[in-house]
Amino acid sequence: MEHDKIAVVDFGGQYAHLIATKVRRLHVLAEIRQPDDPVEAFAPYKGIILSGSPALSAFGEDAGYTKAIYDLDVPIVGFCFGHQEIAKHYGGQVEHGGREWGFADLHITAPHALFAGLSPVEPVWMSHYDSVTAVGPDFQELGYSTLGGGTEVQHRYAAIGSDRLRRYGFQFHPEVDDTLHGDAMIANFVLNICGCKPSWTMARYVEEEMARVRAQVGDGAVFLLISGGVDSTVAARLLGEALGPERVHLLHIDTGLMRKDESRQVVALLEGLGLGGHLTFVDAGADFLGALAGVVEPEAKRRIIGDTFVAVFEREARRLGIEHHLLAQGTIYPDTIETGGTKRADTIKTHHNRVPIIDAMIAAGRVVEPLAELYKVEVRELGERLGVPHDMVWRHPFPGPGLGVRLLCSTGAPDREGFEAIEAALAPLAAGSGLSLVPLPFRSVGVKSDLRAYEHPVLITGAADWDGLLRLAAGIYKAVPGINRCVWNLGPAAPASVAPRAATVTRERLDLLREADAIVMDGLRRHGLYDRIWQCPTVLVPLAVDGRGQELVIIRPIHSERGMTATPARLPDALLDALRRDLLALPGVSGLAYDLTTKPPGTIEWE
Repeated sequence: MEHDKIAVVDFGGQYAHLIATKVRRLHVLAEIRQPDDPVEAFAPYKGIILSGSPALSAFGEDAGYTKAIYDLDVPIVGFCFGHQEIAKHYGGQVEHGGREWGFADLHITAPHALFAGLSPVEPVWMSHYDSVTAVGPDFQELGYSTLGGGTEVQHRYAAIGSDRLRRYGFQFHPEVDDTLHGDAMIANFVLNICGCKPSWTMARYVEEEMARVRAQVGDGAVFLLISGGVDSTVAARLLGEALGPERVHLLHIDTGLMRKDESRQVVALLEGLGLGGHLTFVDAGADFLGALAGVVEPEAKRRIIGDTFVAVFEREARRLGIEHHLLAQGTIYPDTIETGGTKRADTIKTHHNRVPIIDAMIAAGRVVEPLAELYKVEVRELGERLGVPHDMVWRHPFPGPGLGVRLLCSTGAPDREGFEAIEAALAPLAAGSGLSLVPLPFRSVGVKSDLRAYEHPVLITGAADWDGLLRLAAGIYKAVPGINRCVWNLGPAAPASVAPRAATVTRERLDLLREADAIVMDGLRRHGLYDRIWQCPTVLVPLAVDGRGQELVIIRPIHSERGMTATPARLPDALLDALRRDLLALPGVSGLAYDLTTKPPGTIEWE
């Protein structure tokens, strides 16, 4: 059956495949195209969407692409970088500056088919440095933006369009779930402006993916590294359906970086699912802790964890006599994109299943990844379609590198680079809010305008309402360069001193983090919040607060759908009181903080 199709041009932004996913959920086939594909490759499509880009400027290298697509007689819409490219191509102006991160309000200034059925003011999601400051003669402004909840105009031309040319642009990202009615905007473009007929289904996708797996594996078998998380469990079930369970061997590695009692629970779960017939359990904690000894830098930790996974896999494959099996992984698309896995994408953080050894195996055709094009929400939909139990499908995501990426390390030297400028920029915001704003002397990984941002957090202390805290945090990201997170101090007072200490990955620190994590997970369940919160990492930072203890505990409850964006989740006061009591009572804990950061500018995990 022939399907109407939309082309998504991937300029390397974090959300190119998410755009394709959103189009496919309209039952319209979307395919990823590269910017330098010949114009003839775009002939089969009824419309084109230009994605965002990690380029700091719309005048950078990504400005070189097949611009002959603008001569095609099909509608084209651009998001973020793509919006800027359309404006430039048709005589508008783009200037470097005017960054926006997170929530904003789009004020629709003219009725238009793109916004059919929507309100005059729509919550949208921004992540950009450059801004359109003028449009060409054929275009009109369809909307401008203000900071979420504010009235001051932040950016003109946040939405533009030319119905004569059938060319449109959004400075914001309608594809992310945080743009409240972004799906409707995409649907208006795909179904109404492009006139696509909805005939594509997930069932068809699953059939084609299973056929691809059978073709790749042939008469062989696969050896799947299975953590017991959502992704690897669904991958195991899909591979079993495609190949038969007798050709799928499972290896669960206890890395020593697992949650409290995690491996015992995983083995019991897999046996309960009927996946225990070819299941091998290996306690490799000593291997991982030995490899990580003395390592501080976060990217180095991630690479070491990934390399050690492969070393243990190869050792166990030889021991079991199945070293010629293909390696299978439950890799999902955010793992790939954050590791810079597409042509123009920036490396935000290296995932354990995207280290150089794995990349070499992929190039050699030795890796099977049946979920690599999917986001978490699609993996869950697939899992339920394949009969994986609901509780398993909807458990909180847990990173493949485990607690290794939630246990921050330090040389003990305070990192205060740029503090003078940061403190100067924070001073008026602190005065206006009546709160204490203190930059912390270490860095964590974030993402800004599709680029890795290794920057400082800000500790906020004082009584404030939740919405006020989020507005303040949004204002800090916009006004203060060098900041990618805001955390709210749950301790009794603003600290007089915050001092880092030398710390690496040790069994003792991991045991403390396991206890803290178990307290948080138990609290979410007792208060009926576990199923309402997408994920809640608990993080340990080697900081002494006011000379007390050795570790600052940070909790990060978030709402998300696909992991590419996230918003902080509000916890009730009763739960916060219980967490203060129980976490601050743990030996060595110096303080407790609550991460208020959206993604962007902060990643979900801290390293």
